[in-house]
Amino acid sequence: MAFGADELRVLRRALAIALHPSAVQDEDIKDCLRLADSVDEAVREGERLRAFLLADLARYRDALPGSLPGYTELLQDALAAGYDPGPDDLSALRALRSNPVCAALLERCRRIAERSVRDRLAGRAVAAPAPRTRLLTLVGGGADRDEKPEPKPAPARPAPAHPAPERPVPKPSEAFPPRRRPVPPPGERRAG
Repeated sequence: MAFGADELRVLRRALAIALHPSAVQDEDIKDCLRLADSVDEAVREGERLRAFLLADLARYRDALPGSLPGYTELLQDALAAGYDPGPDDLSALRALRSNPVCAALLERCRRIAERSVRDRLAGRAVAAPAPRTRLLTLVGGGADRDEKPEPKPAPARPAPAHPAPERPVPKPSEAFPPRRRPVPPPGERRAG
């Protein structure tokens, strides 16, 4: 995840507030809440993209052997992003191991799957990250420096009149433009 210059500025102020909570201003709190909302949206978008890519990988796998180039490319991208190949991937690659790319991918997937099984058996399975808790209030906002700030209850956020519709998962044709095959030089073209 990458932060822009404005987001880094807000993050720096949030860290300063965490170290010196007596210097909190209302604008700082609002900026921190906006940053927290942006991070939450980025996490949700990442989860939607991962679900889309895994569904796309399954569609390509189901269309094998006709979709072999697309499937191998998607599988390599998924493996690079930390995907653990499943039994369907291994059996599809076994059926196509006469292809050198599939044979190399099969070996790579076997190593990843074996490591994953060993980790689970040893009890070191990587747990899903816990959901991030929402930032509700920061102590010390607007209080005089001589007085000790009294904890105030968090203001209730009003529910929107019309909840925003959740963004649909894009179709493959919307997310990825069709790939164009390279055109051979004019001397190598065949008539017909």
